[in-house]
Amino acid sequence: MFLTVEGAKLYYEVRGRGPLLLIAQSGEGDAGRSVDLVGRLTDRYTVVTYDRRGLSRSERAAPDGGVRLTQHADDVHRLLAELTDRPALMLGCSMGASIGLHLALRHPEQLATLVAHEPVSPALLPADSRPAHVRELLALQRLYRERGLSAAFPEMARVLGIDRAHQETEPHLTPMPLTAQREANFGFFIEREFTAVVQAELDVDLLARSAVRIVPAVGRTTAPEVFDRRCALELARIRGVEAREFPGGHNGNTTHPRAYAARLTEVLDGG
Repeated sequence: MFLTVEGAKLYYEVRGRGPLLLIAQSGEGDAGRSVDLVGRLTDRYTVVTYDRRGLSRSERAAPDGGVRLTQHADDVHRLLAELTDRPALMLGCSMGASIGLHLALRHPEQLATLVAHEPVSPALLPADSRPAHVRELLALQRLYRERGLSAAFPEMARVLGIDRAHQETEPHLTPMPLTAQREANFGFFIEREFTAVVQAELDVDLLARSAVRIVPAVGRTTAPEVFDRRCALELARIRGVEAREFPGGHNGNTTHPRAYAARLTEVLDGG
């Protein structure tokens, strides 16, 4: 299905029954990226996934222009308004978690619970540590521009704390080959959305007071020193709560979908 929003047309999918749960994906992830996870949630939730503007089937009126996190948040606002008049549940992973935080600030009435798994939001970090992580992201962006995706992959894994050589996964996962479409999505993510991430500001005082139930989440195997885990832990400090541990690492939603679905259900039911 498609929804026309300001400056874009969004592709989205709706499956299952029960309370509405919107999943905002990480990185290059489109509506089908976490298919194994979604399949284990549809007996309890009406699960909504979508292609962010600029990815896969979604379109932008100005393809050569940039994108802002506030635009992504407004897209989710309009998508939720199309589907329900009640506060929804939301799982945001990485980039999706950052979008969820902006939505919680701009339209808190639309969210009952936001599970924010390792948001890529430098604005959450203390002033003395933020510049170093911003430089990491910009250096990765330059590497992609100069040497392409194959050179950028190892550095992106390092920045996000993903050890591909020793990464455990659950058995029988749906294959996700690096297709031409996924390559294009990675390109948009690094070239355009990294810029949006670096430029985005968050009102942390307002975030601390938000009436939305915000659950910071970290991957069990994500290295403690990496950027995204530090963002999640700083979010927990801002909110005055403990970060919840989820199976796997930064991308546990795709590597451990069975265990991740069970943990997510536990956390959502705890609300």
